Amino acid sequence: MKRGAIFDMDGLLLDTERLYQESWVEMAHSFGQLSDPTFPSAVSGTSGEGMRAVIRRYYPAVDPYAFQTGCLARVDAILEKQGPPVKPGARELLEYLSAQGVSIAVASSSGRDRILSNLRATGLERFFDAVVSGQQVERGKPEPDIFLLAAKEIGCPPEDCYVFEDSLNGVRAGMAAGCTTVMVPDLVPPPEGLLVSSVCVSLHEVRERIEKDLL
Repeated sequence: MKRGAIFDMDGLLLDTERLYQESWVEMAHSFGQLSDPTFPSAVSGTSGEGMRAVIRRYYPAVDPYAFQTGCLARVDAILEKQGPPVKPGARELLEYLSAQGVSIAVASSSGRDRILSNLRATGLERFFDAVVSGQQVERGKPEPDIFLLAAKEIGCPPEDCYVFEDSLNGVRAGMAAGCTTVMVPDLVPPPEGLLVSSVCVSLHEVRERIEKDLL
């Protein structure tokens, strides 16, 4: 068992990724654009300038700042009203790792205020020794910066950390950081030939495999 565990948030711990996917489609329509069905998966897991670069690539006619801000604000409003739903197995996995003395971090492309708000609303905040936001690094996913910082924050070398991710950009970031990277697909299935340490169908399976020393 690794000494550290780093979790993505949206689509991995919380069933919120679909809100972002729906909001990107709404933003395209509000800006008078035809929604590109490949855009939501391309932008998933990114943040900051990396996110705006994807927006420019897919929708060159729009203001990327306004497009980005509009989507995030829409999701924030929904989460403030409805609260974030926890993914099956998330609480059980966190409880298990915590009981084993594993140091745990969340490393999400979302803003720090949104991360903390979500964790408090769901009661998951108590499990985390560190919270790292995409706002804290120069390069977002798929670059490894956020996971390297998270590993540093919990005092573990990257090679002694799990990274749990649902997005392709997140998986690429975890692998680039040198972490044992486990993909738990949400809305985007793993493509053929994806470089990843392991794929699990659920967080329940993640726990089972760790307990059996298979991860």
